[in-house]
Formats: sequence, C-alpha cells, structure tokens
Amino acid sequence: MKASISIDEKKDFIRWFLNKHQMKMREAMWVLNYIAGHDQIVKYVHFVDNLEGCARGLSLSAHGVESEPFLFFKGNIMTTDPEKAFHDIRLNWDEELYIELHFEDAIASPEYALVREDNPFVALKLEDSEMEMADALIYQSVHQFSREKLLEQIDEALDTRDEATFHKLVRILQQMDNDTE
Repeated sequence: MKASISIDEKKDFIRWFLNKHQMKMREAMWVLNYIAGHDQIVKYVHFVDNLEGCARGLSLSAHGVESEPFLFFKGNIMTTDPEKAFHDIRLNWDEELYIELHFEDAIASPEYALVREDNPFVALKLEDSEMEMADALIYQSVHQFSREKLLEQIDEALDTRDEATFHKLVRILQQMDNDTE
C-alpha cells in the first residue's frame, strides 16, 4: 500500500501530464485543468490503472493510444459528455473521483507511478476471490479427510466381517462421491 499522495504531487502530475501529452478531446484538458486548480477537489482524486468497481470515475485518453477519448461515470450512469462530467465534479467536489489515464508508455512513466494508487475496489474483489479459493480448499480438505476416514472404517468392517456396517459405509462413500461430481 502506497503512502498518501499529497495534493501538490497530484497537481504537479496533472500539469506535467497536460504539458507532455495532447488529449484526444480538448475538453478533457479543460476538466483536468479545473481539477488541478481546486485543492478541495484534488484531495478526493485518485489515479488508478482501472476503474472497475469505482462509484465515480473518469477515463481520459491522450493521442497515440487505442481507447475512448472521454468517459465519465457515476453509479450506473455513463456519459461521453465532458460538460456533464464537469458539472458533476464541480457540484460534488467532496466525493471520491477515480481517474484512469491512457497515454503512451503510461506503465513506464515515473511521474505517473508517483501518483498512481491501487484501486481499492479491485483489491476487495481479489480478497473475495481469495476467500472463495480458501473456502474451496477447506471444503476439499475436509472432504478428502472424511473420505479417508470412511475408507479406514470400511477396511475395519471387512477385517471384522461386519457385512451390515460394510454395506452402510459403502453407500455413504458412494453418496459422498456422487455429491462431489
């Protein structure tokens, strides 16, 4: 987890980005300039690699990359209209805003690396999938342990020539095996 990124670091990055890259849509530059000019907005801005799971996000592209020039979404509402995005950002300055930037060599940019954060919603999703994997592993381990114990009991029933217990345990084993298919 990266330490908190300062408002000045974010503003410096936006200025660097706008000086270095030409946006596919001129209005994207205006929105970024507006954000950089307002510390109270920058405070809630997070630069991320993808917007998956974010409640409010802005995806902007510079020339030279294959991606949408401008996308803004809030909840289930998505728009390519920079004016609507601008008004939402201006009116809801105190809401978290996740920004995904697409530009050449983004992954290798030390300037971008300085301000880029992990998407906390992807991390939560990853934790959920890790929990599902752990649950599956536990279930599999318990099933395997139970099956081995059952086989031991079947061997014991054979050794003691306990036909009734043997048949009962074999039915349980067959049912257990059917449940896992």
